[in-house]
Amino acid sequence: MNYRVSEDVKTEFRRSGYAILDSVIDDSTLVALREECSYFMGYIDSWLDSKGSEVFGITHRNKRYFIANRYRLRPRVAEFLFSGLMAQISSSFLGPDVYLFHEQWVVKGAEQGMKFAWHQDSGYVKFRDPLTTHKPYLTCWCALDDMTRENGTISVLPHGEVIPRDSIADHIHEQGTNDLVGYNGTNPGVEIVVPKGSVVVFASTVLHRSGGNRTDSLRRAYLAQYSSEPIVSSNGKLWSQAVPFLCDGKVVYDKEGDLAQARRK
Repeated sequence: MNYRVSEDVKTEFRRSGYAILDSVIDDSTLVALREECSYFMGYIDSWLDSKGSEVFGITHRNKRYFIANRYRLRPRVAEFLFSGLMAQISSSFLGPDVYLFHEQWVVKGAEQGMKFAWHQDSGYVKFRDPLTTHKPYLTCWCALDDMTRENGTISVLPHGEVIPRDSIADHIHEQGTNDLVGYNGTNPGVEIVVPKGSVVVFASTVLHRSGGNRTDSLRRAYLAQYSSEPIVSSNGKLWSQAVPFLCDGKVVYDKEGDLAQARRK
C-alpha cells in the first residue's frame, strides 16, 4: 500500500476538522463493499419483516439504513477496516495508536432517501452520557457512489464556525425521524461533492448533515470510525468497541483473537 496522506491534507484537517481524500479506494474494493452493503440491507429488511416493523431507531425501511458493527460477519469488510489504506489514513490524523471504535453502513434509498439532521458523532455519545469527556475520534466517510447534492451528500461545518472548537453541543431528539439534532441555524456548511472511492475524514466534534436522495439509485456510504484510545463512559464502561488496530504505528490487529472475543460476549 503506497498511498500517503499529504501534509497539506493534514494541515487542512487540523484547521477545519475535516479533509477530503479523493478517489483512494480502488475499484475492486468498491465492488466488494457494494456487494457487502447489499447483503446487509437484505439482512435488515428480513429482520424488520420478522418484527413487523418499518422503523428501527434511525433506520427507516427503503428510505435510509444505518447498519452498525457487523464486520465480523463478513471477512471482506474486516479486510478493508484493517487494511494498509485505513492504517495510513487513521494514523495520519490520530497518531501511532489506533483502535476501531465503530463501523456502519449508511444508505439512502432511491427517490425517497431521507435527509439526516445536523449533528456531531460525539453528540450521540453525549446524549446518552452527558458527563462524557472522551477525546474526539475520527470518522472516515467512504463514498461507495458518486456523491452529489441530488443524491444526498453530506455537508460539514468547519471547526469553530457555530460552536467552539472540539466542544460537543447539546443534542435534541427529533420525533418521527429519531435523529439527534445539534444545530438548527442557517449556516449551510460546506457541501461535499466527491467521486466514488473518496474518503471524507472528520473529527467526531464536526457538525455535519446530509440531504435527501432524489435520484433513482441508492446512495451508499460506509463509515469506519477510529479512536486513539478506548472510549469509555463516565461510569467506566466501554463505548461501542475498542479493537486494537495500530500500536506505535504497526498493525497489531489479531483477527482470530477478535473473533474469539466476540464469540465469548
